[in-house]
Amino acid sequence: MDSMTQSAQISSSQGFADGQNSAAKESKLSVKDLIHWRDPKKSGLVFGLSMLLLLSLAAFSVISVASYLLLALLCVTITFRIYKSIVQAVQKSAEGHPFKALLEKDVSIPPETFRKHVDSSLTYINRALQQMSRLFLVEDLVDSLKLAVVMWLLTYVGAVFNGITILILALNSLVLVMIESVFLPQTQIDQYIDLVRTRVNAMIAK
Repeated sequence: MDSMTQSAQISSSQGFADGQNSAAKESKLSVKDLIHWRDPKKSGLVFGLSMLLLLSLAAFSVISVASYLLLALLCVTITFRIYKSIVQAVQKSAEGHPFKALLEKDVSIPPETFRKHVDSSLTYINRALQQMSRLFLVEDLVDSLKLAVVMWLLTYVGAVFNGITILILALNSLVLVMIESVFLPQTQIDQYIDLVRTRVNAMIAK
């Protein structure tokens, strides 16, 4: 009985791990599919909402945008709850809370997952701190001068654009490139890439 129980536990844990791995692969594939416009409706919806969010942040403050989004979500959920309550009262049904299935779901973050993400982010933070100390304390004079030149150029970029504008331009460029990659042949895309590379090299040479 003990060996059978242990084998059942091992098989169930393996099945759970396989399920987690398959779910992680599906999530990765879904993000990749969105970026490559495998499903134009979903990709258009995601990029449209992202563009709307960036335009809202460009016009209003972060606090205002977050408040309006949460207020809109509350209006939808409260309206739906009142509507379902009225329908249940009229039909004299006992369906209960309309969000009962969602309320019963466990939304807490497991400690292992939290520690894993903290450890992975801590590696990048330590690496960034080491690079910053190396550059700002002038361990290598050439690298520090390169950073000074980049920061000086960014002052001119910041005078013309803000961060939200740059994100909007980057998102538009990404959408245009992905749409062209869907509808244009690969040879024509390579020609555009070569043309852009040539112009960038010419600007750098000047």
